[in-house]
Amino acid sequence: MPPPPDTTPEPFSPRRATAADLPAIKALIDAAYARYLTRMDGPPGPMLRDYGPSVEAGTTWVTGSPITAVLTLYPRDDHLLIENIAVHPGAQGHGLGRVLMSFAEEEAARRGLTRMALFTHEVMTENQAIYARLGYTEVERRAEDVYRRIYMEKRLPG
Repeated sequence: MPPPPDTTPEPFSPRRATAADLPAIKALIDAAYARYLTRMDGPPGPMLRDYGPSVEAGTTWVTGSPITAVLTLYPRDDHLLIENIAVHPGAQGHGLGRVLMSFAEEEAARRGLTRMALFTHEVMTENQAIYARLGYTEVERRAEDVYRRIYMEKRLPG
C-alpha cells in the first residue's frame, strides 16, 4: 500500500504573478479590503486597481495555492515601494504578511536599496500598527483624490 500523500505545507515561496492569476488576485484583494468599506467614503484604492499592467511588468508577487497573499513592489531610484500587500482574511493572523514584508526587504537589499516605502489610508489603523511594529515610521500625511494617506518608510542596513 502506498504511503499517504504528503500534506506538509510547502515553505513560503513567493512567485511572480501571471495573467492566469488575475481573477484570484482580484478576489483576494476584494476580500482583504472589504472590512474597510464601511470606514471609507469609497472603495479602497487597491479594490479599484487593474493589476494586469503590474503583473505584466513583473512587479506583483503571489503565494499559496490557491493564492493566499499578494505583494506589489515598485523599485524607485533610492527605495523600494510596497504599493500593495494583501493577505486573504482566511490566512490572516499566521504571519504571512510579516513573511511578505521580509521578502520585500530582501528584494530591496538584492537591488542595493537601503530604504523601504509604503502608504496606507488613515482609517486602516490596524495596518499602521503592524507597519510600526515592523520598524516603519510615518514621514508624511496627505490627501490624494478621496484618499487620506499616511506615508511610511523604513531604513535598511547597508
